[in-house]
Amino acid sequence: MSISHHIKEIGRGKEGARALKREQAHDLMSQVLDGKVTDLELGAFALAMRIKGETIDETAGFLQATTERCLPITPPRPAVVLPSYNGARKLPNLTPLLALLLAQEDIPVLVHGMPEDPGRVTTAEIFHDLGLPIARDAGDVAAAWARHEPVYIRTDVLCPPLARLLDARWTIGLRNSGHTVAKLLDPCPAGSAMRVVNYTHPEYGQMLTGFLQHTLANAMLMRGTEGEPVADPRRLPKLDVFIDGVLRSDLSVAAHDGVLRELPVLPRTCDAATTAMYIQSVISGEKPAPAPLAQQVACLQASLEALAHAHPQEKLA
Repeated sequence: MSISHHIKEIGRGKEGARALKREQAHDLMSQVLDGKVTDLELGAFALAMRIKGETIDETAGFLQATTERCLPITPPRPAVVLPSYNGARKLPNLTPLLALLLAQEDIPVLVHGMPEDPGRVTTAEIFHDLGLPIARDAGDVAAAWARHEPVYIRTDVLCPPLARLLDARWTIGLRNSGHTVAKLLDPCPAGSAMRVVNYTHPEYGQMLTGFLQHTLANAMLMRGTEGEPVADPRRLPKLDVFIDGVLRSDLSVAAHDGVLRELPVLPRTCDAATTAMYIQSVISGEKPAPAPLAQQVACLQASLEALAHAHPQEKLA
């Protein structure tokens, strides 16, 4: 098989490229993930989509193909999924703190991501320094949830072919559509989890709003902190909540204008060890949780209650 006919459609430049239908995008990504393309075709696909940008239908097809190749994970009750693919460069990576704050409220939390990223502090590193569980299979995830702990799973465990596609970045030199898919990936059955979807550029926020509506998603959409699915500890971003694709204004939270009157005391450096020590001090009660994170937790709690009400017949593990 070949994806050359798809590349002819998407590879005509920003103005001349044609969008793929969902079924075509599904076929293209299926071949990429199954290793049925040459290195040359893979590079052409990555560069063409980078120039053109993904449409809603293309993203839906790519995500469907990827989810079909994922390790299935079924939570015991409505869960939160935190895709963590950027890490920290300037601010401390507080995705693990968000995960722990949610777990304290008896919410199953699954964090997935790539364990290493040169020049950035990944969530996996901080989970390791905190002594939190890193799953090797679905059984490890279930065991962590039974202990009321958040759990991290590496992308190469959750979806090995996606991890290989993400690693192509180091050869090509650019992110590809796999990174868009990774930040949308939810391996849980439909109606059983809220995923936190984050973006960094406003135009992606507009596209993702349409995507979540089109795919009847259950999600929180927000502008992330350095690309992580956690509120900026210095200011609250807008939190848009979707239940079955419907934007719920009653659950969503408006952005806080400007910085907080009382800024939280954050670590001076963002290395994993220092960040882990800060997170431990918050969880132990020695330091208060940053107000924006506390508001994000409350918003997710209310969203999970709405999700459970919308899907009362969902049979979870």
